[in-house]
Amino acid sequence: MSKTKETKVQSTWAIKDRTYFLTGDRQPLTYTIKSRHTEKYPLLWFDPVTNEQRALRYATNQNSPFIDEQKGEVTLQHVMFKDGTLFVPKEKQALQKMLSLYHPDLNGRYAELKLQAMAQDQLVDLQLELMALNAAKDMGVEQSEAILRVEVGSGVSGLSSKELKRDLMLLAKRNPQLFIELAKDDNVMLRNFGINAVEAGIISLSQDQRTFTYGSNKRKLFTIPFDENPYSALAAWFKTDEGVEVYKTIEKKIS
Repeated sequence: MSKTKETKVQSTWAIKDRTYFLTGDRQPLTYTIKSRHTEKYPLLWFDPVTNEQRALRYATNQNSPFIDEQKGEVTLQHVMFKDGTLFVPKEKQALQKMLSLYHPDLNGRYAELKLQAMAQDQLVDLQLELMALNAAKDMGVEQSEAILRVEVGSGVSGLSSKELKRDLMLLAKRNPQLFIELAKDDNVMLRNFGINAVEAGIISLSQDQRTFTYGSNKRKLFTIPFDENPYSALAAWFKTDEGVEVYKTIEKKIS
């Protein structure tokens, strides 16, 4: 190992038990990964300091996972996961370093279980959930309905205020990231406004889902672009000069 690399490893490497797990959906009874370099099955690590490939080999009686640092006879051993996991005690430093620092399958076929990182991720998730729940608790009926309509569809119209608040809180808890994104999306409110306008008969959507018209005189408002959701198109149209005037007119009639 180069001195630069060795110094860096020594300054950051913690002596402790480590656990590894197979990634993805793989959880066979046993799963063996490569543990030594051969011509047929290479096991190499590229040293960025020397710009050279270095061969790896796990030997139970050696202190280094690098073949060029191993001396004398070697006792080889397979590296095997059982039920998707592999526990390596702190006494097996050569194996730990090979698995945590140098093995090419790291973060591919397997990963190291890092409890601190997991705790940090869980803390972030909890904070996000709390933020979403607080926002849901203080949210008005109109915005609550708009957000729930994305998830529930037209069924939201039949919910009581208590049912609306309950389902909103459940959505915030179940998927806080989605909830926060919807809460910040003004198009969600505009889509819901348009749906309410159609349900109230103030404007109409043609059967072919291509045109919005006034409900009273059938005067055409605009044509929906091909392959676009009608209410998403309506939300965008409400932001145009003509659409803003229509929005104000509808708002007076709904309120």
